[in-house]
Amino acid sequence: MAQREDLRELQTRLADRLSQARNQTAVGASWLAVKISGKNFLLPLSQSGEVLGWSGVEPVPYTKPWMLGVTSIRGILLTVVDLARMLGLPVARSEQVFAGASVVALNPMMGVNAALFVEQLEGLRGSNDFSQSKDKPAEAPEFFGALYISASGEQWQELNLQLLANAPDFLDITV
Repeated sequence: MAQREDLRELQTRLADRLSQARNQTAVGASWLAVKISGKNFLLPLSQSGEVLGWSGVEPVPYTKPWMLGVTSIRGILLTVVDLARMLGLPVARSEQVFAGASVVALNPMMGVNAALFVEQLEGLRGSNDFSQSKDKPAEAPEFFGALYISASGEQWQELNLQLLANAPDFLDITV
């Protein structure tokens, strides 16, 4: 009888913790903050997948310069995209940059086996981390979301990874 009560108590505590975790995620962190070519970007957690340290890629011939190659995550091949090059941002990377770099996979629910090369992970961010937001610039790509500004004045560009994954340029990797 005591074991049954202990089990019920454990189940109740676990249910409470899960509920709290859901509420904290909904209210707290919404984005993974990253640096790409020195610029600040926000990747929605709901659209992001696994994050791995940079271990290199296998180059693929006859692809656009922003397609770095392919890598395997848990036995699944992913195309690794250099978003900086795709956006036409300046790219000058040293060994030190690659040593601190990561690969952020897109959420598998999007149906695209792809990942983004990011130079630096900056942690998690939520709406409370920003003092204001602005609409995306008129000349910005379709997959850019709102522009968020932190209390210290830093600008953070949100990326809609679902729109990126469906963008014709993103899907056309061949030269």
